Amino acid sequence: MTTEIMAVETALDPRAAHIFHVVLPDIDGGLRERRVSRESFETSVSQGGSFCNVLHKWDTADNVFASPPFQSEEVAVDESSYRPYPFEADAAWVVSDFTGPSAATSARNVLIRQIEKAKLAGFSMQAAFEFEWLVFQENAASLRQKGYEGLTSFAVDNRCWDTLSGAANAPLIAELEAVIHAAGIETAGLGMELGKGCLEATLRHANPLRAADDAVFFKAVTKAFFRQRQMSACFMAQSDASAPGLSGHIQFSMLDASGKNIFAAGPGQLTEAGRHFIGGVLKLLPECLALPAHTVNAYRRMTPGNWAPRTATWSLGGYTTAIRAVTEPLAAPRLEFRIPAADVNPWLGLAFFIGAGLWGMENQIAAPEPVIPTGKESAQSGLTPLPRDLYAATRSLAGSETAKTLFGAEFIERFVESRLHEVESLRKAVSVAEKARYFETV
Repeated sequence: MTTEIMAVETALDPRAAHIFHVVLPDIDGGLRERRVSRESFETSVSQGGSFCNVLHKWDTADNVFASPPFQSEEVAVDESSYRPYPFEADAAWVVSDFTGPSAATSARNVLIRQIEKAKLAGFSMQAAFEFEWLVFQENAASLRQKGYEGLTSFAVDNRCWDTLSGAANAPLIAELEAVIHAAGIETAGLGMELGKGCLEATLRHANPLRAADDAVFFKAVTKAFFRQRQMSACFMAQSDASAPGLSGHIQFSMLDASGKNIFAAGPGQLTEAGRHFIGGVLKLLPECLALPAHTVNAYRRMTPGNWAPRTATWSLGGYTTAIRAVTEPLAAPRLEFRIPAADVNPWLGLAFFIGAGLWGMENQIAAPEPVIPTGKESAQSGLTPLPRDLYAATRSLAGSETAKTLFGAEFIERFVESRLHEVESLRKAVSVAEKARYFETV
């Protein structure tokens, strides 16, 4: 069989691949993988293999934060997760995850549990992610040589939604989109966005697990695509003070057993269920913010000058509140969760949104009145303030009994441990701005 025919068969049915890239989710929403032959996959992995449980006990820099024992635990392949691998002929990606004790500390499993709750209640759901990110004319070596400072941006002439920059870079954008599609990820839009080096992609809606998987693989594909071209894609929430804050918004809709959207009651109107869903999310957001905003850097974006929400508010169509309710057109009513940044862990961000919303519906949590978005919502009286940094958010999460009930006590305890470690890892880091402010004056 020729390579071309094998590649076509793999695209049509990834299970027919001869090489498998078996990925396991880590606690930060990243992918760790092993590349195995079809023979090894069939004789060991697909039948139930094992992997070291340190995966949920180390950080993005591979530093261990949790206690031993570090040992092998059983894992299982998710049969729904096969997708073509776009960087190698006749290859496929497939997700595997722990089935033993570490199953409780898997962020992907947290999402699966929320989806199952909704199904038991008779609901079906659709979700989609929207990402902004920056591209630099830097490779892995030059980033490190420059200490991640003074980087050369891609498309320095770009303005928001700029026609000229879009046309000038059309071949590269089209090539990126083709690779994304080759990974089984559908896009609703892809192009230039806010300022120099900035791009935006809106992914096509899908069932929640597929949507979150698509988001994780989208970031992996995009980073690899640019790195192969001696460039770098950055999904940090705020890469420096002069850069735009980068979002990772979540679009979400929920249907009842008859297929009717349960959120919108008409133009500018939400159903009682929709208001209770919003009420649950906003009620839990101050104590659970660390779930959809899990990095130190995520809180740099929640500052004046960015459109990032800083309050537990919602609005009808507004862009500076935590939830944007879209009731028009009636053909596609949805709720948009605008708290997450581009660095969001898609499994965890969506799990929080669904879990908190379902909790609000179950307990008939009243939503506050919608606000008129001005960008100054944080100055309004009577609003519950959101934590200002990851440490405060993590301490709030640690004390949330509701979070432990909804998302699992074992997961929350491990996640809290990981976030406190994340804060401590950067506590001694000194920024250039801090040096400029204090070096000569104190």
